[in-house]
Amino acid sequence: MPASRPIWKGQLRLSLVSIAVELYTATKASAKPSFRQIHEPTGKPVRYEKVVAGVGPVDKDEIMKGFEYEKGDYVLLTNDEIDAVKLETRKTLELTQFVGACEIDPIYFDKPYFVVPADDLAEDAFRVIRDALRASEKVGLGQLALRGKEYLVAVKPTGTGLLLETLHYEAEIRKSDPFFSEISAKKADPELLEVATALIEKKTAPFDAGVFKDHYQSALRELIARKLKSKGRKISTKDEPKEAQPSGSNVVNLMAALKSSLESSSGSRKKAPAKPAPRKKAS
Repeated sequence: MPASRPIWKGQLRLSLVSIAVELYTATKASAKPSFRQIHEPTGKPVRYEKVVAGVGPVDKDEIMKGFEYEKGDYVLLTNDEIDAVKLETRKTLELTQFVGACEIDPIYFDKPYFVVPADDLAEDAFRVIRDALRASEKVGLGQLALRGKEYLVAVKPTGTGLLLETLHYEAEIRKSDPFFSEISAKKADPELLEVATALIEKKTAPFDAGVFKDHYQSALRELIARKLKSKGRKISTKDEPKEAQPSGSNVVNLMAALKSSLESSSGSRKKAPAKPAPRKKAS
């Protein structure tokens, strides 16, 4: 079992079958450097106080949650009142619908979590649901109350476990029409399309996340290391290269750029010539 603590414990339910499961975050916050705001003259961190206009700082015990039902007017709720809201999804994740694995538009996906059986007793039934999802190539949908909010979630098999991904509700997604309405529906030039398609085929390969590195985070860590080595003194930073300005006909330039990219891609896939064997020294 992982060293991290589960963020949720409850029942995964499929019809009359209930399985005790635990939920773990699938991403690491520590993978990226985090920064705090620092008061430069003293070198001390900046802290934030809870303040009320005309009153000043207030004690956290005096703070309640409020919903603004009219401008400047709030209905106040205590933590006990909020906790008393009964949602079956607080302790049970029921898979109420199944869809094809590719039917959900990627724009709906939010955060991933690992789902694991809570104990050996739950593992047999857990494996049945996992393998049934895999065999049917379906994703299970349900709702889960987590951290004060009810989420729409999708559950699918991954490795020997299950992956749960929170989904945005439809009301949370912006309509694309205002952004895309001014883009012409005219088809691309057939010759340009042919070269671009060939370039995509040349660069097609199985997905491997390990191939991609976060260069920005690496550069930040390098900057931090250089700053520590210089004992806090200012260090020079390299100027970013200027982007080349476009010139001439866009179609001609685009075709030339695509063809050059295609040739470059083809060359990069060729095997390097074998090095000649070293000559033997005369005895």
